[in-house]
Amino acid sequence: MRLQRYVLSVTGTRILGAAAVLLGILQVLDLLEVTTDILDRGLGMGGVFYYAALRTPRLIEQVAPISVLAGGLFAFSQLARESAIIAMRAAGISAYRIVAMAAPAAVAMMLLDFTCAQLIAPRTDPILDAWWKAHTPAADRKETGPVSFRVGDDLVVAANSTADGRTLNAVKIYRRDKSGRMVERVEAPSAIYAAKGWSLSRAVTTRFAGERVDTITTTQMSWASALRPVDVQALFSDNPAPSADSAKRALLNGGTDRPPSYYETRLLGAYAGPFGALIMLLLSAPVALANFRSRQGAVLLTVGLAAGLVFLVVDGLLSALGESGAVSPILAVWGAPVIFGALAINALVNLEG
Repeated sequence: MRLQRYVLSVTGTRILGAAAVLLGILQVLDLLEVTTDILDRGLGMGGVFYYAALRTPRLIEQVAPISVLAGGLFAFSQLARESAIIAMRAAGISAYRIVAMAAPAAVAMMLLDFTCAQLIAPRTDPILDAWWKAHTPAADRKETGPVSFRVGDDLVVAANSTADGRTLNAVKIYRRDKSGRMVERVEAPSAIYAAKGWSLSRAVTTRFAGERVDTITTTQMSWASALRPVDVQALFSDNPAPSADSAKRALLNGGTDRPPSYYETRLLGAYAGPFGALIMLLLSAPVALANFRSRQGAVLLTVGLAAGLVFLVVDGLLSALGESGAVSPILAVWGAPVIFGALAINALVNLEG
């Protein structure tokens, strides 16, 4: 138990240190781009810290995998240099067990990654977007609409929306039959979301039946839709990043402006992405068995770092192909983790043997 705590302590502190350094670098680079704008808008240093706090969850999501790789390489190389690995193996402890001792640190980073990406960031992103737009000078403001999207079988066009996503302005809803012909058009100055769903004010409904056109005007009209305010915020956002919940709603007839393959890949990736931390730990594990009195240590360090970076590139490339529909979403999401995980385990088995 004491040995396990020692290995976990060495690995955990190195991973935490790598995460802190990488997060600090990304935070500084991010602030370099926006600090001048924040200060010019009269928001002061308080605005800088507010922006940094709201951006932190997304930055943690970015640094989590690479911090496990860097921390694992540092930790295992230190244990190898101090001959701690040799002592443990002489006591009958295999390399697999040593990796298992360090695994809880990677699991903790994996859970932090999932929490930030799926629970915290989806709440902070709309707040940051609304705050930034509210303090943008009138001369620099850009219109985000009109935006076209699909809600179930309906096609919807809206000029713009409020920051909370509860109001759509200048709404047009086009309904089609099974053959794809438009059979009805609903136009309304605004659509407001309340507890009972969407309500269209002063709606004008035009029905098309062959050459016949009927028009009906109603003061208030209910719009049965799976669309939610959070979906509207994402649709009108400059940099939407669908969470697992929003991707699932999109696949269940929520608001979508992309093909189904995009949301399927995002949904699967939300749960598969955090496992990248475990893959990074496996890629760094062979360094523990390296002989640092020869060139083997430096070679394995370089190969481990290169393999981790290539994994990120391949994973990102497959995800992009999956989102576009070029490859299956399952292959896009799990292809890189399975391939690189197998390669890492194979290298560990060969070195152990």
